[in-house]
Amino acid sequence: MTPATKLLDKAGIDYRLHRYQHDPKAQSYGGEAADKLGLDPARVFKTLLASSETAELLVAIVPVNGMLDLKALAASAHVKKIAMADPAAAQRSTGYLLGGISPLGQKKALRTFIDTSARQWPTLYVSGGRRGLEIELTAEALASQTRGEFANISRADKPHH
Repeated sequence: MTPATKLLDKAGIDYRLHRYQHDPKAQSYGGEAADKLGLDPARVFKTLLASSETAELLVAIVPVNGMLDLKALAASAHVKKIAMADPAAAQRSTGYLLGGISPLGQKKALRTFIDTSARQWPTLYVSGGRRGLEIELTAEALASQTRGEFANISRADKPHH
């Protein structure tokens, strides 16, 4: 159905699909998924792409109620500097549209980091590869299929003072 579900099917991974009606006016794709599916936002993870000083793209998977800690990601990836990736570059590299970028089944295999909070849930939710489609799976299945490593890369979503 999407490259993400094809990858999981081929690997024989146990997962569940959850669909909801995407509202184009939604402020946050991940927040909308949590809201419409009645889930704890800490259990729904967004897929973000960041770029290192050498222009290497990295995938960061963090809870929708948190923010990516760029310094922590840089330390985990052993790079000097990190910035959010250009949206066009993210779409080109992954083959997915913004708001529907799944960490699974991306066109190019990128180094992937999953926030350690993912391990606290029996299952978590990530984008299924299009807006309005979430995949529920275990953190270990996500890590195995993205070759992801767990790292503390998220911080609470609080404004700076």
